Amino acid sequence: MNIKKTQIKSAFKTFIFLALVFSTTQAISATIYLQAKQYLDIKTGKLIKPANLLIDGKKIVAINPANVPATAIIIKKSNLTLLPGLMDMHVHLPNDFNQQFKLQLVQDDDAMSTVRGVKNARILLMAGFTTVRNLGLTPGEGFVDVALAKASEAGWIVAPHIIPAGHGLSITGGHMDPDMFGPYAPNVLPVSYRTGIADGVDEVIKSVRYQIKHGAKVIKAAATAGVLSEEDGVGNQQYSYEELKAMVDEAGRHDIPVAVHAHGTEGINAAVKAGVRSIEHGSLLDDESIRLMKQHGTFLIPTTYVTDAINLDILSPITRKKAEYLMPIAKKNLQKAIKSGVKIAFGTDSPVIPHGENAKEFAALVRRGMQPIDAIRTATINAADLLRLQDRGQIRVGYHADIIGVLENPLTNIHALEHVHFVMKDGEVFKG
Repeated sequence: MNIKKTQIKSAFKTFIFLALVFSTTQAISATIYLQAKQYLDIKTGKLIKPANLLIDGKKIVAINPANVPATAIIIKKSNLTLLPGLMDMHVHLPNDFNQQFKLQLVQDDDAMSTVRGVKNARILLMAGFTTVRNLGLTPGEGFVDVALAKASEAGWIVAPHIIPAGHGLSITGGHMDPDMFGPYAPNVLPVSYRTGIADGVDEVIKSVRYQIKHGAKVIKAAATAGVLSEEDGVGNQQYSYEELKAMVDEAGRHDIPVAVHAHGTEGINAAVKAGVRSIEHGSLLDDESIRLMKQHGTFLIPTTYVTDAINLDILSPITRKKAEYLMPIAKKNLQKAIKSGVKIAFGTDSPVIPHGENAKEFAALVRRGMQPIDAIRTATINAADLLRLQDRGQIRVGYHADIIGVLENPLTNIHALEHVHFVMKDGEVFKG
């Protein structure tokens, strides 16, 4: 018997089963008239009253129209403030964070990772996140995020729009090498350019091509060491400038951006010079990093709520020591980046903070010095800019009908975004 084919068939059957269990009915193209108290104009930062939105299919076609078709379905939410659907640029859908989180990578097959991904995708949508970037699978997880993205767009599962990265790229012995992350014994998980472990320019190019071939819409790479892997350093540069430039150039030939995990200063600066689209975490950035990021238009995804809320008790002694060292420095450096005008987009690194608690990142950004409207912009127009999406991130005519509703004014109570009462994605109501 061909064991690999049997595993693939088993995973496929499981995925079809999940699709049926978790599926929504396909959205029927309809005209909806959504009436609410007010909506937040993200660009001006003003609340507009009233908020009467005419939605046809997946798009907003009119705001406060003079005439409404007699056949329109009327949805009244007179107590809600509407905002565009939120976007989280750094999540890991197939994973949960608990005392067993590192065992998941060796105990779970693709089918189990898919089950968990379906669960977590639903949680995120119900929390108001209508678009997410899944930033990097580890060896052993197949291309689960690509499958989830396809299933979401087909309407098979209750999920946000998903931008998948496939396998994250790492050097041998680097942050995302399973033998270092686990740490696992050699050969426990498959390690090759196919699963993102790539050394040197030629292997990096080959790995980028392989991820794109199998559906990646963003390339994730680890430019430096990290917190949750078991190497001693947290900021040591791992990929060289030449390797980073090779992956950026190759991905660019396919119009695919590169997002780079980077804590250490040298790795941050090398990645920015190489032309990456975003720096994930950026904990040890310095004045030169800020200057380079502003010069190149690089986005920072600070994932700062993690520094307030990570459960230190489930970390190993090495990783806990690194976290306790890094967190206060990261908070101070983010304050500096905010004051300096670095472009910032929203990301949480969930499930390092639990899936569903992603909106607590907004209050953390405010604590670091952002105004509430600017914090909201990180998850709306800034995220749309990062993704180069011209029709998301605002409530405007012609934009996607990705809309959420909250009870309180988020400009005066940023915590209102932690309690979403209404969720619409592509003109279909999923909550409220």
